[in-house]
Amino acid sequence: MKKPIKILAVSVLAVSVSLFVLSIGFQISGIYINTTPSLPVGFYKVVEEPIVSGAYVAFCPPQNVVFDMAKDRSYINPGDCPGGYGLLLKRVFAQSGDTVSIDQAGIFVNGEHLPNSAQLTADAEGHPLPQYRLEAVLDDAEYLLLSDLNPQSFDARYFGLIARDQVQQVVRPIFTWSH
Repeated sequence: MKKPIKILAVSVLAVSVSLFVLSIGFQISGIYINTTPSLPVGFYKVVEEPIVSGAYVAFCPPQNVVFDMAKDRSYINPGDCPGGYGLLLKRVFAQSGDTVSIDQAGIFVNGEHLPNSAQLTADAEGHPLPQYRLEAVLDDAEYLLLSDLNPQSFDARYFGLIARDQVQQVVRPIFTWSH
């Protein structure tokens, strides 16, 4: 009876090591794998394009208490960014010159309400979520990054704007599927 358990443990280890090596190979080649429901699940390739509204970007979160909480609660993965955070993929919804309003009703860009942007007061486990508020015209170094697909995404409605120097790359979906 001990052999099947040993074989299963070795198989699980082999699969884990293979996936780890594969993910490193993808990152070296400029490909990200998104497994979160914030964006379509799939593969995203780094592209040399400007950061514009509608683009997908990979960014290092700024080191602060909101992102510390997000990492502690596993909203975001640990990684190589300052603070031990992992890179996040989000979509750009506002940039320089856009007027942004964030409150519990949701996010408005230039007066237009964005779908799935209402703030939740608590996460699925009942933990309170930050209640970020903003009324501003964005400058050249600010971006509004969020998910319009997932009303439970951890995004700008909880952490606010992201500075240009936090954005690492623009990425483009190359193969995605529904979850």
